[in-house]
Amino acid sequence: MIRLSEPASHQPTVTPARPHNWAGNVEYSTATLLDAHTVQQVCDVVRAQPQLTTLGTRHCFNRIADSRHALLRSDSFAESIGIDPVARTVTVNAGITYGRLASALDAQGYALHNLASLPHISVAGSCATGTHGSGEDNGTLSSAVAALDLVTASGDLLHLSRAQSGDDFRGAVVGLGALGVVVRITLDIEPRYDMRQSVYVDMPLHAARDHFDEIQASAYSVSLFTDWHSKRCNAWLKTRVGEVANTDVAILFGAARASHDVHPIADVSAEHCTAQCGVAGPWHERLPHFRLNFTPGSGKELQSEYFVPRHHAREAMLAVERLGAQIAPYLLISEIRTIAADDLWLSPAYGRPTVALHFTWTPDGNAVGQLLPVLECELAPFDAEGGVVNRSDIARVDFLYVDETDLCHNL
Repeated sequence: MIRLSEPASHQPTVTPARPHNWAGNVEYSTATLLDAHTVQQVCDVVRAQPQLTTLGTRHCFNRIADSRHALLRSDSFAESIGIDPVARTVTVNAGITYGRLASALDAQGYALHNLASLPHISVAGSCATGTHGSGEDNGTLSSAVAALDLVTASGDLLHLSRAQSGDDFRGAVVGLGALGVVVRITLDIEPRYDMRQSVYVDMPLHAARDHFDEIQASAYSVSLFTDWHSKRCNAWLKTRVGEVANTDVAILFGAARASHDVHPIADVSAEHCTAQCGVAGPWHERLPHFRLNFTPGSGKELQSEYFVPRHHAREAMLAVERLGAQIAPYLLISEIRTIAADDLWLSPAYGRPTVALHFTWTPDGNAVGQLLPVLECELAPFDAEGGVVNRSDIARVDFLYVDETDLCHNL
């Protein structure tokens, strides 16, 4: 076991402040912020509080992480990164971000199978909500969880593992905050690798639909960005160095390979984006769309996401395209990604390969709130088999304005 840092021991503190989420559209309902630096302190805090919610990085666009009583900050947990080279796992504290973890892993010669578009989000919050990257063969970030420790409402520590806990484990990994405060997570790791990222611009949207399978199979991770109204899209292809892929071609289904770095949103500077144009680099500097040392935009935006079965990709894209003119005034950009099936009960990809339709909106909550039911009506014909937390008959884990949410444990 290689341990890079050990947790320190400090007493919990209460900070009188009234926090808000990343986007600023939600101000939390309490000014009581609690800190806990060790597992024992988390247990003590839980026993002392009649109710509390745990905050992650606050990249959440609704009130699932809100509380009228108390908020426990997971970023106060003392950092701990323990690598087990034999088991090929890493055990981390709940509040650590993927950016910090990825850098530490890479320095030791290891990597994760995938990352989300932002490296700024917390590991536990992302896993608790089924956050994902992209790739036909890549599961959600939660699918890498091998074990977790959580503090239950009684203040007791519970350990669950993939190897020993069966259904209890499969029901707890994507827990949406229902079961307790996650304090430690163990993730699968693999040897480090390098990647290249190439962007193909102005692909006709009909070509993206008609050749969806071929495009998604052309790289390790693929994202399609579109505004739906222009009937064009950009394809971001991320390939492991040494893999055979289509990222060396000049033209991909009518789209030209970009000669300079681009941002997902047209006319926005690409300085915040990870390197493109086929330049090789470490996995953790290519899999995310945005660089760790920059805040990705102002954050003044709203987000929502829908998940449909993989085989409905083409029809779902056509359904959204029909609304292009209606949603264009309020849409900053939309992203289409694929996710491999897994066996985690509340995962958006539970039991089926899945396509994620993500929307980044202007911060006009009223207008967006009126648009979403219209969008959902168009997507309603597409089966969301086994939906558990849906707002309608469409895709799972679809809350208003939710993407990579907080570590939001309600006790």
